[in-house]
Amino acid sequence: MINKKQPKKVLLKRGRIIDPFSKKTFIGDILIENGKIASIKKNISSKDKNIFRIDCKGLVVTHGFCDIHVHFREPGREDKETLESGSIAALAGGFTQVCTMPNTNPPIDSPEHVYYIKSKSNTLPIDIFPIGAVSLGQKGEELTEMLIMKDNGAIAFSDDGIPIQNAQFMALALKYSKMTNLPIINHAEDIYLRNEGVMNAGPNSNNLGLKGNPSLAESIMVYRDLALASSLGARLHIPHISTKDSVGLVKLFKSKNKLITAEVSPHHLYFCDDDIVDFNTNLKVGPPIRSKSDRKKLIEGIKSGIIDCIATDHAPHTIEDKETTFNDAEFGMIGLESCFGVVNKVLVKDNGMSLKSLIEKLTVNPRKIMNINRDLFAVGEKAQITIFDPNEKWKFSEKNIYSKSSNSPFIGHDLVGKVKYVFSKDSFFTL
Repeated sequence: MINKKQPKKVLLKRGRIIDPFSKKTFIGDILIENGKIASIKKNISSKDKNIFRIDCKGLVVTHGFCDIHVHFREPGREDKETLESGSIAALAGGFTQVCTMPNTNPPIDSPEHVYYIKSKSNTLPIDIFPIGAVSLGQKGEELTEMLIMKDNGAIAFSDDGIPIQNAQFMALALKYSKMTNLPIINHAEDIYLRNEGVMNAGPNSNNLGLKGNPSLAESIMVYRDLALASSLGARLHIPHISTKDSVGLVKLFKSKNKLITAEVSPHHLYFCDDDIVDFNTNLKVGPPIRSKSDRKKLIEGIKSGIIDCIATDHAPHTIEDKETTFNDAEFGMIGLESCFGVVNKVLVKDNGMSLKSLIEKLTVNPRKIMNINRDLFAVGEKAQITIFDPNEKWKFSEKNIYSKSSNSPFIGHDLVGKVKYVFSKDSFFTL
């Protein structure tokens, strides 16, 4: 990936412009001046020799992608990922904005910690929005200072990685979140039903001799959280949904509470538990890779709009964390760099989803959930543009990884759709 400072004037020519906010699609040009959108028309002619031109014929030009669920590990585990290295990994995937989870060391559970993330990210090439912890120390016992954390830049609240088991505490968190108008994001999993399972409970876990994590461990917690949020009229976002029962519950409760949203991760759309036969520890994730029938329902859920957006749950780990037995390996995989090629292949090429709908799930929908500006092609807005070839076939390899970690099960897989250019802040990137 080549990082270049933007010239004062850039002209993107003859691209297929897809604006997911206005829902307009046309072949046209975009003029960028001093890092901001200056004009978008079907044809922009200029004889100015100082304009830097990019021929976008055959390429799609759209909003920069937004990922509302990433783990950048800073502070505490900078050997796995830093805000800077995570930013570069995000750009390689076409993402210009991300929301970072708070389960760092120490966790992001105070206004000062939120301010640290915001201030340190100011000089980075993408926008980083910190998600604050719901509870102090992520212990599920005492609420954090949500109102002050919001004032310092918190975009949502979550104890991600550690489910909030106490229903009364979850209800209290939802009540306080109403004051901030920010969503609560609970890692939806009953730890007692999970019972230290390391993969989806079923015939495959039995055959492999691995302890299973039943789908009920997720769906029962999803039901509890949905019921609480609906009774309180509070904003709730369900992360990394993985089971068919959870999809059905989200559909049911969305009819009662319009403040409910949900996400799905690329790996849950692409893999099923049949793929774990070789004990690939990069497929050890939480929640686990589920069955074929769960995968099918997730695809139906994102296509129909029951599931609102795609989020990678990018979770870097060291080689030592992953090159061990399946039981001992850490949960999680990286996912930023491979995301578009994966979801474009699964959803658009293999399952008939429209490209425009997929773009919505990567751009306006996640930004709507987090109250981030969605009208990125308005004149005067800073340029956040992702340009990709929707038809390019390519094999994902370690050379495509810009994260400090390489724990990806997609290495060696054939993907479809490749990011070519990204404009973010005052730079543009060529891949």
